[in-house]
Amino acid sequence: MSFRREMITGVFWSTVQKYSGLIVQLVVSAVLARLIAPEDFGVVAVATVLIIFFGMFADMGVGAAIIQRQDFTQKDWNAIYSFTVYVGTVLAVLFFFASYPIADFYDNRTLIPICQLLSVNVLCSSLNIVPNALINKNKRFKFIALRTLTFQVVSGVAAVMAALSGAGPYALLVAPIFTSVGVLVVNLRQYPLRFTLRMETAPVKSIFSYSGFLLLFNVFNYFSRNLDKLIIGRYFSTKELGYYDMSYRLMMLPLQNVTHVITPVMHPILTSLQMNLGELARKYNRIVGLIANLSFPLTAFLYFSADNLIHIVYGDRWNDAVPVFEILSLSLPLQMILASIGAIYLAAGRTDWMFYSGMCNTILTVSGFVVAAVGFHTIDAMAWAWNITLTINFFTSYWILYKIVLKSSFRRMLALNLNPLIVTGMIAVALFFVGKLSVDSRVLSLCVQFVISAIIALVWGKATGQYDLIRLLKQMKAGLGAKGGY
Repeated sequence: MSFRREMITGVFWSTVQKYSGLIVQLVVSAVLARLIAPEDFGVVAVATVLIIFFGMFADMGVGAAIIQRQDFTQKDWNAIYSFTVYVGTVLAVLFFFASYPIADFYDNRTLIPICQLLSVNVLCSSLNIVPNALINKNKRFKFIALRTLTFQVVSGVAAVMAALSGAGPYALLVAPIFTSVGVLVVNLRQYPLRFTLRMETAPVKSIFSYSGFLLLFNVFNYFSRNLDKLIIGRYFSTKELGYYDMSYRLMMLPLQNVTHVITPVMHPILTSLQMNLGELARKYNRIVGLIANLSFPLTAFLYFSADNLIHIVYGDRWNDAVPVFEILSLSLPLQMILASIGAIYLAAGRTDWMFYSGMCNTILTVSGFVVAAVGFHTIDAMAWAWNITLTINFFTSYWILYKIVLKSSFRRMLALNLNPLIVTGMIAVALFFVGKLSVDSRVLSLCVQFVISAIIALVWGKATGQYDLIRLLKQMKAGLGAKGGY
């Protein structure tokens, strides 16, 4: 199958997964936000951020290394799987007992049972590394979409039932625990792997130069992405953390359901171009152009519809989340474009420069959060700190990628953002005047804002030749009809 058809087929099934999941996620979040207090969301947010830290060490870049390597055998996979079992067990036990000092640090005893229950996720995430990598390596995007959607629906229903039964913050643990265990069972049925007490260390050592830098990058990127929540959880109230976290989650939905539709298929497909950096840069420029044309207009819509979105999705008691959501939404275009950069570093086999870039970005981001927390002590300031440091990191990251790794023109990539910026300004002006109108229904007002944004974006895109929806749909249909869609 050609690169174009592989990409279109993969993106199609990733789109099915993300957008069907988006509907489920919005419905479940809307129900839970009305049944569970903001401070309970804040408590679980702290535990979730911490479990990501432990899960990062469970992965250690092993999954990406398996996708990149073309010469591994079943024996090698079994050896790496055995290694992940040992690592996952140790980390799960550490997280279980770390619940006590975590609760003391945040002065919240509810964190003890929550962290202990989530230690199951640490173990399962480690055991899922190898089978998940094999599924992605074989480009089984349809299977991933159907598997993910099934668990989203079932776990979402179970979480709502738990909340209705008065489970409180524990209802928020149902979906992650059920999903992690269920996915592990399904994955091992698809790719049975053998655990051995005495494992071969050679396969693990052979990927360390690749996965080691990726692990270091993930450590720095973790603090860049999560330190704001850790600081708010420690030095602000759990209610303020609830407002901030839920605003961040809602803002991240486009990122997770647009950019993350594309990025999961990029590394498995683009890894074949690791010896042709010029072609890799050209294909990536096309991807950046697509993301920019979607993300910049979207941020104008989210900013001007923030009040309607927060009240419709979460309810009236989440009004204090509106200003934070407005600020965070301004960062969306750069976040969506940056979210795709990791796949290019991986495909080029340059996890070393990925780490160096991530280290610089994290130092700047952490400094911004500290200044915001100490100097201003508001969640709005924390959101602005994220926006400012992200903008600087965007230019730094792409200068390194294009100049050092891909050895291509950085200006060409920046030029791709000019048309999206123009249409974003047009949408912003239109929505500003629409906001002056008096509309009684929030739902109707949101629909009007969305329709106006979509019309302006589509007309501008067609007029400037940025994209052709009819042609894209035909290509997607052709890609699905080709062998290898499953």
